[in-house]
Amino acid sequence: MREFAGPRIARIYAAPSPDDGIRVLVDRLWPRGLSRQAAALDEWCRTVAPSTDLRQWYSHDPSKSAEFEARYRAELVLGEPAEALALVRQICRRGPTTLLTASAALEISHAAVLARIVQEPSSPGSGSAGASHRSDPRAAHSDSVR
Repeated sequence: MREFAGPRIARIYAAPSPDDGIRVLVDRLWPRGLSRQAAALDEWCRTVAPSTDLRQWYSHDPSKSAEFEARYRAELVLGEPAEALALVRQICRRGPTTLLTASAALEISHAAVLARIVQEPSSPGSGSAGASHRSDPRAAHSDSVR
């Protein structure tokens, strides 16, 4: 097994790079004005994104970033978001991975929070369990693009 270095984060609108590895869109909504071909995605994990209510509350306000991270982490503990987090962790452990978002403020985006989370050790209740009870955990949580 390779040493886990954690995922990179990038804007979905940036040109794909040979260093991207597995390209995973982690936004709930499809990016405006971008074709699936131009996105060059391997996966689209919609349910790992923050809820609409949380995303709208946050609005990428830097003064809310700490509270946003706490609320987002809480959303990723149970149900489909936890299963989607487990899938993202599995993808990241396969090899180099880039988490993609439409956000212009990468440093305070949910993708940055997600990149930190997947680098943490998995523990019960942290999105590491739940995906194994399905034969294909991606079925309900992502779209295989290729």
